[in-house]
Amino acid sequence: MPQGQADEISPAQLRAARAWLGLTQAELALRAGVGRGVIAEYERGSRLAHPSSLTSLKSALEELGIRFLFEDRRGVGLKAS
Repeated sequence: MPQGQADEISPAQLRAARAWLGLTQAELALRAGVGRGVIAEYERGSRLAHPSSLTSLKSALEELGIRFLFEDRRGVGLKAS
């Protein structure tokens, strides 16, 4: 999936979802099977994450009840289900 697809979570959504669930970067990294550094750098906006990493992160958070909201091909929010 190329960067900028409608189902790509934004750095702000990732930070907010983690905070909502009370997860550390390390805890989410373990659940999603990605490196903690990938999360830290993506959340800071200092790195683009590989599409497969974003898919893994999104899936892990959705399994915990988070639903991501998108508008005009960009992530705009989230809600708990």
